[in-house]
Amino acid sequence: MKIESLLPPGLYRICVTLPGHVRRLAGQWASKRRTSWAACLVVLALPAQADVADTLQAVRPGVVGVGLFSPTASPRASLMGTGFAVLDGYHVVSCAHIFAKPLDPEKKERYAIFVGRDRQMVVREARVVATDRARDLAVLRITGDALPALKLGDSDRAREGWQLYFTGYPIGSVLGLNPSTHRAGLAAIVPIYTPVANAAQLNVRTLKQAQEPYEVFALDAIAYPGNSGSPVWHPDTGEVLGVVNSVYVKGAKEAALSNPSGISYAIPVNYVRELLQRLPAGTP
Repeated sequence: MKIESLLPPGLYRICVTLPGHVRRLAGQWASKRRTSWAACLVVLALPAQADVADTLQAVRPGVVGVGLFSPTASPRASLMGTGFAVLDGYHVVSCAHIFAKPLDPEKKERYAIFVGRDRQMVVREARVVATDRARDLAVLRITGDALPALKLGDSDRAREGWQLYFTGYPIGSVLGLNPSTHRAGLAAIVPIYTPVANAAQLNVRTLKQAQEPYEVFALDAIAYPGNSGSPVWHPDTGEVLGVVNSVYVKGAKEAALSNPSGISYAIPVNYVRELLQRLPAGTP
């Protein structure tokens, strides 16, 4: 009998990351019919991987709200989506469609990020410094102090079946400035464009995506418009593997459906890497 079959669920993932001589020792104990508890004692006596809750504590400070601020409007702040800090902490990645509407100079509108906790919201002015319209990505440059930057992983290494998480503001600031974290299985890695049944279902967006196809992550979780821009991160490392897009992609993938499937989508983070590399040198 294999040693992993003797362990309670959840411990095998920890065991397989232990040094080889420790795993062999645990196997010897089990082979001598000293029960699985002996192997468990070996595991518990050694440092385990970080819990998801611990990883979240490292991820959450780098997640912010994004939207508009107008000193003459009511309310003055409008949280429209989510973003996360990258690079030097002065840059924030989010979705481009959030910033598609021109600013109203009469209302003194400006783009902003929102940091803080509960109802203690701090507004930091921001400006768009780079966009990838084809993949609905945007990079903002923010004012004030640097934020804790999240580490970008390699989305090409992501595998279907992985359990990932995303953190953001699904219903804006209704719950205060308290980001929510959701578990999301990587259900499939699929092309952005799916052929439609008839020409009536075609639009400018789907035609463009048919001409410039790329792959996206399908997640078995429900994301709402406020989640657009949320980082999708790995529970062990906190590395960002994707950017939630609950509007742009869903409109293309599910245009022919009368009822949404409940699947959400994310843009692989390697496209974020490409966009960051196009930032002008010495962007202020």
